[in-house]
Amino acid sequence: MRRINLRAMAKINLSLDVVGTRSDGYHDLRMVMQSVRLSDQVTVSPTRAPGVRMKTNLRYLPADQTNLAARAAALVMEECGIRDGVFINLEKHIPVAAGLAGGSSDAAAVLVAMNLLFGLRLPQEKLREMGKRLGADIPFCVMRGTALAEGIGEILTPLPALPDCRILIAKPDIHVSTKAVFEALHMTADIRHPDTDAQVQAAQNRDLAGVCSLCGNVLESVTEVRYPVISRIKLVMLQQGALVSMMSGSGPSVFGIFDDDRKAEAARDVLARGTDASFVCLTRPYNRRTEIYD
Repeated sequence: MRRINLRAMAKINLSLDVVGTRSDGYHDLRMVMQSVRLSDQVTVSPTRAPGVRMKTNLRYLPADQTNLAARAAALVMEECGIRDGVFINLEKHIPVAAGLAGGSSDAAAVLVAMNLLFGLRLPQEKLREMGKRLGADIPFCVMRGTALAEGIGEILTPLPALPDCRILIAKPDIHVSTKAVFEALHMTADIRHPDTDAQVQAAQNRDLAGVCSLCGNVLESVTEVRYPVISRIKLVMLQQGALVSMMSGSGPSVFGIFDDDRKAEAARDVLARGTDASFVCLTRPYNRRTEIYD
């Protein structure tokens, strides 16, 4: 049986709004999400020994059943009655705990790989439902592209591809707990909520400037206040000509969208020379939707 080698794409939030709380402790969200070409490499191979084994190129990353990728493989095995084993090789390039859904995207890639490896013919909707059990970002990471995400992130409405642009991502050397950020969020009257409906309309019109002008993330009211380095990175991107600069997810990564290659490259060079960002990457939107990752 052949091995499956897939790319797991990072995501950014073009908008993130909290519209309510739920009895299960989660928050109801409305977000416009976008895949980018920054990616991990995920290889899933069959083994004669049962169970899931894995390794990664990062020593500090767990390679056991606490890793979302391993849990995704185990879930498919249990759900579909697979007795054979698999070995997962995970080559990480997406920063860990960065607000870029790296772990969720790895798990999504494993779900798709298991579907292909064992010829299960599960529809994407089933893979997304399985992914929801493991993490709220996984359904989008299965689908990819540009989408409106609602509920806890699992209710997805595909949107037209974001026009071509350069996306600069910079992560400061800090760790942010998503759970702690949501717990600290207080929906006071002075919080600026993004106009998600207007941004969706701009996306449907493939209006890049319109999409950028309507970006907003309510979680910045917590993370950016706690970590001023986020504001400094945003300012550098804006000074270098970004159409918008904003935190992705609960942070701490910041992205900037550019419609000019030279400005984007200049901003990358400024951040790479400085001390505020430990990771800097210049990438593009990823808009291909398919169940077979390339």
